[in-house]
Amino acid sequence: MIDPLSEPSTEQSDPRYAQIDRLPTLQLARLMNQADAAVPAAVAVVLPAISAAIDAIAARMGQGGRLLYVGAGTSGRLAVLDASECPPTFGTDPSLVQGIIAGGPDALTRSVEGAEDDAEAGAAALKDLEVGPLDSVVGVSASGRAPFVLGALAEARGRGALTVGLSCNDDAPLSAAAEHAIEVVVGPEVVTGSTRLKAGTAQKLVLNMISTISMVKLGRTYGNKMIEMSAMNSKLAGRALRIVSDITGADQETAGAALDAAGGQAKVAVLMIRHGLDADAARALLSSHGERLSDALSG
Repeated sequence: MIDPLSEPSTEQSDPRYAQIDRLPTLQLARLMNQADAAVPAAVAVVLPAISAAIDAIAARMGQGGRLLYVGAGTSGRLAVLDASECPPTFGTDPSLVQGIIAGGPDALTRSVEGAEDDAEAGAAALKDLEVGPLDSVVGVSASGRAPFVLGALAEARGRGALTVGLSCNDDAPLSAAAEHAIEVVVGPEVVTGSTRLKAGTAQKLVLNMISTISMVKLGRTYGNKMIEMSAMNSKLAGRALRIVSDITGADQETAGAALDAAGGQAKVAVLMIRHGLDADAARALLSSHGERLSDALSG
C-alpha cells in the first residue's frame, strides 16, 4: 500500500519558485535553466545502478529477449518515444524494444484519466505480450508510485523477467518492486508537481543510456557509427553513404554502388568493398560472426 500522507520530493513545493508568476520572462527562463542544470549531476550519482541494469538487460537481449518500457503520463510518453527511435537508429525489429503506456495509444496525445491508477491493466498488458524470462521490463514513473507500472512489474517479475524501476524519488515503491532500482532524485519542480520538467528530463537521459548502450553492447554500432540504421529518407540515405565511405575509404560513387547492391544495408556494403565480396557472400560472412561488423572485418 502507498501512504497517502507521505509526500515524495517530486510533489513538494520549492520556495525559490513561489513568485514565478511575477517574474520577467528572462529571469524565469534563467531559473528554469538553473534547475535543469542540476539534472545531469543527479543522473551521475546513480550511474553504477544504471550500468548494472544495462549489463543485465544486454545479457538477456543477447539471448533473444526483448526490452519493454512501461510508464504512465509523461513517463509513458518518454518510454514510447525512446522505443520508437530504436528501429530507425539501430535497425531493430519494432518488437525488440517496445513502449507501453497506461491508457494505450490515445494517451500519447491526451490525458486518459485514471489509466495510471489501474494496476490490473498494467499486469494485463504484460500478459498480452507473453513476457518471459529472457525479457527485460523497465518501469518508469517519476513518483515511483504509479499503480499501472507497479502492476506491470509485479506481473513481469512473476513471469521471471528482469525488472528495473526508474523513478525520481528516494525509497520509491517502484524500487522495492524491481530487481534493479534507479532513483534519480531531482527534487521539487519549478512548477510544483509538474514532473514533465526536471523529472522528465532525468528519465529521458536514463532511457537514452539504456537503449543506446544496450545496442552498442549488442554490436549495433561500429565505433560510434549507426551501422545498422535504416535509410528510410534522403537524410538517412546520405548518412549511410558517408558511413560506408568513412569506414572503407572508398569514394562516394563506389560506396553508393555498394549500398545499392546491398539493398541499403551499410555494413553489408562495407564488407563488399573491404573484402571484395558480393552482397550474398558479405551477408554470409556477417552471419558467421554474429552480425558484428568489427568481427567480420577482422575475421
